Amino acid sequence: MGDVLWTPPADVRERSRIGGYLRWLREHRGLDFADYDALWQWSVTDLDAFWRSIWDHFEVVAHTPPTATLGDAAMPGARWFPGATLNYAENVLRMPGRADDDPVVVAHSQTRPPVTLTAAELREQVRRVAAGLRRLGVVAGDRVAAYAPNIPETYVLLLATSSLGAIFSSCAPEFGTRSVVDRWQQIAPKVLVAVDGYRYGDKPVDRRAEVAAIRAALPSLAYTVDIAYLHPAGPDSSAPADADRAALPVGSDGTAPASALPGTPADRAEAAPDGVPQGVLSWAELAAETDEPLTFTPVPFDHPLYVLYSSGTTGLPKPIVHGHGGILLEHLKMLALHHDLGPADRFFWFTTTGWMMWNFLVSGPAVGTTIVLFDGNPGHPDLGALWRLAEETGSTYFGTSAPFLLACRKAGLVPKDLADLSALRGVGSTGAPLPAEGFTWVYETVGTDLQLQSLSGGTDVCTGFVGGVPLLPVYAGEITCRALGAKVEARSTDGTPVIGELGELVITAPMPSMPVGFWNDPDGRRYTEAYFDVYPGVWRHGDWITINERGGCVITGRSDATLNRGGVRLGTAEFYSVVESLDEVVDSVVVHLEDDEGGAGELLLFVVLAEGLELDDALRKKIARELRTALSPRHIPDEIHQVRAVPRTLSSKKLEVPVKKILTGTPVDSAAAKGALANPESLTAFVAFAQTRPTP
Repeated sequence: MGDVLWTPPADVRERSRIGGYLRWLREHRGLDFADYDALWQWSVTDLDAFWRSIWDHFEVVAHTPPTATLGDAAMPGARWFPGATLNYAENVLRMPGRADDDPVVVAHSQTRPPVTLTAAELREQVRRVAAGLRRLGVVAGDRVAAYAPNIPETYVLLLATSSLGAIFSSCAPEFGTRSVVDRWQQIAPKVLVAVDGYRYGDKPVDRRAEVAAIRAALPSLAYTVDIAYLHPAGPDSSAPADADRAALPVGSDGTAPASALPGTPADRAEAAPDGVPQGVLSWAELAAETDEPLTFTPVPFDHPLYVLYSSGTTGLPKPIVHGHGGILLEHLKMLALHHDLGPADRFFWFTTTGWMMWNFLVSGPAVGTTIVLFDGNPGHPDLGALWRLAEETGSTYFGTSAPFLLACRKAGLVPKDLADLSALRGVGSTGAPLPAEGFTWVYETVGTDLQLQSLSGGTDVCTGFVGGVPLLPVYAGEITCRALGAKVEARSTDGTPVIGELGELVITAPMPSMPVGFWNDPDGRRYTEAYFDVYPGVWRHGDWITINERGGCVITGRSDATLNRGGVRLGTAEFYSVVESLDEVVDSVVVHLEDDEGGAGELLLFVVLAEGLELDDALRKKIARELRTALSPRHIPDEIHQVRAVPRTLSSKKLEVPVKKILTGTPVDSAAAKGALANPESLTAFVAFAQTRPTP
């Protein structure tokens, strides 16, 4: 059992939003729950009552009411809230508890001065951009794509697109052309909104050539909207250079009138290679002044809201379709009841628009909270940058990744000495398992009174299904609980549920935010194969999890990257926790090559060392000794090799399975989709290594 690092205050039920929800359940439903476990058990056994309570408690705005809560509970294909019509953007822009002049978006960037939008300004900009999209012919079901960073324009575009019932999809501008085209050719967008570049730290990154190549590869495009982000003084810019709110270039004085847009002038039209005309306009023209009111198209509960993508390490990325209602209910539940966010909060999560945490972050105003956006290099000018940003923006919740927290720990940072973090009451960590030493570091160097919430979920559900909750204590190295409405279990090799043992992470009851489906998968075959091929009717997520007697969870890595030594399954996360804690090791990846003859196989560890270091026998022995001491003799690698870099996806996940495939003879182009990698050149070392080894 890990050490208890934080305990809920005695009056947590009076102070927290989940406490308010429990009072509401008692008053309106006659339900009384003694503790979180009892509440969770009810939430996953009486799905109808629980999810209807979320709908009613948060007063979801609907145009037509549902005829039922769960029309069909079978997975895949569960049907939620049949008959209901609503709109995600309408519910987000309601911004409960906020006055028109309250700031609801605070955006910082290394490319331009800060931007703040009040509730009224956000609604106004969504109104204008929605009207602009209508002028371009966008209707319900059309796709609008954003090649843009985590800036207010991208958020406004999401809300404007969804207000029309159109479908949004974003790629961060650090994505290369191939990676973007692989995603968007599948959904055939009608409109592309793209930045001309961005600044990463002090380095300008021009993306105009990539935008041109993406346009050329998407014949479905009717219009491209340019955001003059890197070059604000360029010919298409209307963005003032000063730091006031007008720094967001929306409909400022002198922009083209709305009447100029329907018939885009021929001298502004360009032709794609196949001769299809593509109109080009500026963001200011899209968001020009207009008298059109802000309206919301009512759509069915499961109408597509946006398309997210799997990391696509092999083959084309899976286009995962999420619906208006499912995302709305899930995010209301998580943001308010688990993260305890409301009108008094400023919610920050370091993310790009290519990671589902951006979609999670920007639902914040639906529970009344202000969201803090950041675009840039989190390590510039040093690793203290985001902590100083937290002080500057008054952030009350600081969300990031486990690798970032561990990098700060390794660098010896003491964030509370770098910035005034007294406003912080929550820290969130995801993207990888956070080991016990990461928890301890947060409480020693960030703050003793805050709640650290490690959570895990995924793009597939656009949320965390295990995480934290204000009602329960925080134990070092442990995810606090299974989220409300998420029937997460661990399954043994024979398929039976286990407690206190390592097992496959499965979800045995439907959740509203499970995908509507995959794009262009009419019979649902790809969707079924992705999650339901191992256990029919049960969602298999692909992680190893241990759930203890009190409901705490430890995730130890991907089940498809399991290390099986002598019949004992070992997760990769514990390897990295030990190896990367060494001062000499910057990064690492471990793979297990099975022996077809039934032997122990080979455990291979690849390490990236600190600058100027070379791997020698002394360091190999040190690594082996640390693994033996901290874990077990089974964890000692058969071989340790030095590489220049560990292959990672654009969302920074290690590519254990593709590395394993390369080492067992799979051609590199079949083992990994290079366009999905942040550093495709890193694969070269593994290809060379495979060529020097005997064929398995």
